[in-house]
Amino acid sequence: MSETVGAEKHSFQTEVKQLLHLMVHSLYSNKEIFLRELISNAADAVDKLRFKSLDNADLIANDPDFRIRVTTDEKAGTITISDNGIGMTRDDLIANLGTIAKSGTAEFLSQLSGDQKKDSSLIGQFGVGFYSGFIVADKMSVISQAAGTDEAFEWSSAGEGEFEISEASRSGRGTDVVLHLKESEKEFLGDWRLRSIISKYSDHISVPVEMLKPAQPAEEGEEPEPSTEFEAVNKATALWTRGKSDISDDEYQEFYKHISHDFAEPMCWAHNKVEGKQEYTSLLYIPKNAPYDLWNRERARGVKLYVQRVFIMDDAEQFLPIYLRFVRGVLDSNDLPLNVSREILQDSSVTQSLKNACVKRVLTLLEKQAKNSPEDYQHFWSQFGNVLKEGLGEDFANKDAIAGLLRFASTENDTDKQTVSLSDYIGRMKDSQDKIYYIAAESFATAKNSPHLEVFRKKGIEVLLMFDRIDEWALSHLSEFDGKKLVSITQGDLDLGDLEDEAEKQEREKAEKESQPLVERFKEALGEQVKDVKVTHRLTDSPACVVSPEGDMSAQMARLMAAAGQEMPEIKPVFEFNPEHPLVKRASEQQEADFSEWALLLFDQAMLAESGSLKDPGSFTRRLNKLLLK
Repeated sequence: MSETVGAEKHSFQTEVKQLLHLMVHSLYSNKEIFLRELISNAADAVDKLRFKSLDNADLIANDPDFRIRVTTDEKAGTITISDNGIGMTRDDLIANLGTIAKSGTAEFLSQLSGDQKKDSSLIGQFGVGFYSGFIVADKMSVISQAAGTDEAFEWSSAGEGEFEISEASRSGRGTDVVLHLKESEKEFLGDWRLRSIISKYSDHISVPVEMLKPAQPAEEGEEPEPSTEFEAVNKATALWTRGKSDISDDEYQEFYKHISHDFAEPMCWAHNKVEGKQEYTSLLYIPKNAPYDLWNRERARGVKLYVQRVFIMDDAEQFLPIYLRFVRGVLDSNDLPLNVSREILQDSSVTQSLKNACVKRVLTLLEKQAKNSPEDYQHFWSQFGNVLKEGLGEDFANKDAIAGLLRFASTENDTDKQTVSLSDYIGRMKDSQDKIYYIAAESFATAKNSPHLEVFRKKGIEVLLMFDRIDEWALSHLSEFDGKKLVSITQGDLDLGDLEDEAEKQEREKAEKESQPLVERFKEALGEQVKDVKVTHRLTDSPACVVSPEGDMSAQMARLMAAAGQEMPEIKPVFEFNPEHPLVKRASEQQEADFSEWALLLFDQAMLAESGSLKDPGSFTRRLNKLLLK
């Protein structure tokens, strides 16, 4: 027990107050996870001290055997989880247990409603499983002594907006977490209940999780003598060091939850042990759902790094590129020095070799998932697809493998479901087709209804519909796939190659020649607003469209760059008109003053179809009204 001296009161950070309110006042479907979270925290504290002791053996000289102990006091109604890990100072207690050091937490909390507030997965979104103790406890106390110090402090709170910090006493380094159970949660005082929870959730932890041995049966009429001897309840063997055939799916899934603080099961995982020139073990997981801060490229990421089974660091980002920041797991190497630092990792050839191996493992795992479990992969794509696309521009060596994992919407089914792979597209290509055609737009509706699609629909040529913001940038790094060139149907001259027969080519040349005077009239009317004017061969139903000039940045990409705050030079489009359309014929019959109005109207219509907006919508409206009245 601790002796409190001079207790100081502090208020929780606002986000913590909100989180505690949700935990205390919501019904959780799986209350027992509090023990898993607290044991996981204790194991992390032990891992950190084990690593620190590599440079300072004095930290563990008096107590070299690491352990976690779970004890109960039925009279007091408490459960205590104790470890002899790194411990915390007074400032650590305030910082770690009084604040949530993650950006975006308040915004995330504000968006929670309804059933989301009742889901225990809420806890895992923050990586702060400590607060899950308030699901079963109406008060929590933490007595901690940092390794290498003689001072101990106690943190205590009833989870209602404030906590107290006071001086305390402890027999040595480490931390005791004491839960004062609610009356309705006294079931967790049972020895068998706690043992079953530890076996279920914490069997994989490499630190022994100990409880007192059960009391020996007494003679009839005598009280059993309480035991004073502890025994390990878990296997206390690092899961990744065991053979794959000895590990059940349940154990793999629980280990994932331990390292990720995610309460959902992973989608899939890959466990590999490599021996030979390099010796290492990797256990990599693909989550099922994206975390709320996935798009924060500065967020902590990476795998847990162990060297010769000694924990080195969390979030070792050097072994996975940023576009795979959703991957969780463990990497245990025999080829790195035990005193490895982040600086060594940055420059090490061993690190680069391990990174290459991990990336290939992940991409191969995703490829197998896409082939064997398409429904699961489709869910993965909805969660992480846009992040994976970043790899096209960031990982040239694996660009083809990443491209094979991409999924898009298509004119084949005309829905916004992104289910079509590039291989699927190639498999459906016409015999004379040698290009993969795509259109990138601001939305699915804009892409699907674009006039640029008209000739492709007429000829039955499939076009990929791209409408995610990252698509245009990603595709700029992918010029071809499986020997087929990727071509945007909104850029440059349309070349259908052998998909056009000789008669169509002659008809096209004839139309261009006959419409040359009209081309000149449009050029004069539109002036500096366009780079060029041409007769179109893309349109069958629309009067006109605009096209990005060959070699220039597309209008969609320019809009994205401008939205990102970059100054962009004005990109003038090429105006293409359909000489057979009634509106174009009507315009051609007008005198120059009226023709100019018609030309500007057709140009604005084309721009509106392309981008969904106009620089001067007022002028467009007045011009349209004027011509309608005529």
